[in-house]
Amino acid sequence: MEAVDSTRAFVKDVKRVIIKVGTAVVTRADGRLALGRLGALCEQIQELNSEGYEVILVTSGAVGVGRQRLRYRRLINSSFADLQKPQMELDWKACAAVGQNGLMALYDTLFSQLDVSSAQLLVTDNDFRDLDFRRQLNETVKNLASLKVIPIFNENDAVSTRKAPYEDSSVTFRDNDSLSALLALELKADLLILLSDVDGLYSGPPSDPNSELIHTYVKERHERIITFGDKSIVGRGGMTAKVKAAVYAAHAGIPVVITSGFAADNILKVLDGKRVGTLFHQDANKWGPLGEVGTREMAVAARESSRRLQAMSSNERSKILMDIADALEANEKQIIAENEADVAEAQQAGYEKSLVSRLALKPVKVSSLANAIRVLANMEEPVGCVVKRTELLEGHILEKLSSPMGVLLIIFESRPDALVQIASLAIRSGNGLLLKGGKEARRSNTILHKVITSAIPKNVGEGLIGLVASRGEIPELLKLDDMIDLVIPRGSNKLVSQIKASTKIPVLGHADGICHVYVDKSANMDMAKRIVLDAKTDYPAACNATETLIVHKELAQTSALNDLIMELQVKGVAIVGGPRTSSLLNIPKAPSLHHEYSSLACTVEIVDDVYAAIDHIHKHGSAHTDCIITEDSEVAEVFLNGVDSAAVFHNASTRFCDGFRFGLGAEVGVSTSRIHARSPLGVEGLLTTRWIGRGSGHVVNGDKGLVYTHKDLALQD
Repeated sequence: MEAVDSTRAFVKDVKRVIIKVGTAVVTRADGRLALGRLGALCEQIQELNSEGYEVILVTSGAVGVGRQRLRYRRLINSSFADLQKPQMELDWKACAAVGQNGLMALYDTLFSQLDVSSAQLLVTDNDFRDLDFRRQLNETVKNLASLKVIPIFNENDAVSTRKAPYEDSSVTFRDNDSLSALLALELKADLLILLSDVDGLYSGPPSDPNSELIHTYVKERHERIITFGDKSIVGRGGMTAKVKAAVYAAHAGIPVVITSGFAADNILKVLDGKRVGTLFHQDANKWGPLGEVGTREMAVAARESSRRLQAMSSNERSKILMDIADALEANEKQIIAENEADVAEAQQAGYEKSLVSRLALKPVKVSSLANAIRVLANMEEPVGCVVKRTELLEGHILEKLSSPMGVLLIIFESRPDALVQIASLAIRSGNGLLLKGGKEARRSNTILHKVITSAIPKNVGEGLIGLVASRGEIPELLKLDDMIDLVIPRGSNKLVSQIKASTKIPVLGHADGICHVYVDKSANMDMAKRIVLDAKTDYPAACNATETLIVHKELAQTSALNDLIMELQVKGVAIVGGPRTSSLLNIPKAPSLHHEYSSLACTVEIVDDVYAAIDHIHKHGSAHTDCIITEDSEVAEVFLNGVDSAAVFHNASTRFCDGFRFGLGAEVGVSTSRIHARSPLGVEGLLTTRWIGRGSGHVVNGDKGLVYTHKDLALQD
């Protein structure tokens, strides 16, 4: 089934709707009734009532209201001496009896002001075991609906057989959430709306900025990846209870929406087909989220489109890139507007300045990206290049050709320009692509993805580049080892480690960027100062920024080391020492010699010679980028050949380790892996090889009579 606007698909047939409002919505934090929210609730119900909907309300809040009232009565009726004694917790049944009276009085008053009548129906779990009760319940609700009266249900806690508010006496229903689901089935409702104190169901704690709202709940997809917090601190339910009730009702064929009761018009929005809250539906597993497709479908589309792209000529693939560059420039104003909205939201949310800086796109940046794509388009064709040509037998030629990887999954940080670079590299290398950017760049990534895919010809398909909407979909994508060929994470150590531990798909990337500069005794100190300052302070948050300065012991005996440290401190760099340096210079010890600061901080350590420097790097480094500063060419060669890192430099800043600076046109990431590519990944890093054989009726036949020549041939015939 194609992705559909699932909310609009069912609301057009709704007549009877049950609305459940929780204690957190009914009451304020101090236990008093939330009059504004209740007023807005009643106004929405009145509007639905006038439009011909049959509305049934299930309300919580009686125990909370009664507890607040009884505490006040106890306070004014107690002597000072009584108040010094330990206060016993109030009986919850008594609280329910007192609170129910006040709660219903308020509903009656509010509905009366709106010229609507309401009716109270108190039930217990035991009632539903009685078939006659259930028949009478249906008859009563039917009569009330015909009179346009709003039935208001609540559990009769005052006489409930439940031992305590959080303990179940039966499995009929456990709280007002499950009561509302039970009533939805019993009264044959067309829709159940559960009002909460949050916008819906999230992939993690709603307070976590990395959590994302789940618009359509698919049990098979979301059940394993969602963890719930504690029960509601003011009511008996909480999100766990709501989800259980929603799954129960949806399984029985009744659509359910969990949404915020704090918004003044969310109920009306739901019935107007708007996408608010989280939808539960028995056919949800057949839908993609609104306007999207499922993870497997997205990966399949990327695979199929990539094969069509590979079948194109080099000129056709280059033209696609040229069209993308033109489209970016043509849509510059819209791209900047969406990006500015992301930046403003990030600033308002209190994100670090470094992240906001990476997030921002300027008009000059869009033009720069477009020009970089044109450079990439004009590069020598990377796909289908013959890298080896061999004659196996006379008349039987074997060729080894460069070939696309297939489908790539890239998970990247806040920089929206990374999306453009990665997408252009994927197209140039003939690969399909799935992208997941940070939520802080959501608008920027969405518009960039739209602009890029609109320039991809229909005979290839927009599915060539899929944009993953929710972080909650990543675990499902990581299971698709039959559809995704390579994962490249661009983010924190934690992110990379989590991904490596969660998938069978090969992962290419780097967990740490612990880069070193070793200053040898023969170094030109003016040069050393320039390189060290650039490597540390040019962009401290970058993975190729230097984190550790290693110095030859002879420099510590002169003013050279002090001069280096002073230059760094003038630039605002906090200095900590390794065991040897901290003791000698009396400076604080580094938290670890394997530590990535990503800020204006640096570890300094003293070593005996170049061999000790190499040992230090191998023991404490991350095999990213390391540098030696020396005028001794023999020492330089020892270092360059001895350090086993992805990039090793002599008399040059570690900051040069970058795809653009290497002339790769663009960069999909940096890899410290030894399989299959290392350091900045350009087009070549996204290619593998395959073999093409051309014979003339050759057969093996046990190798009888065959004379293998295995002759190397020129790459061009």
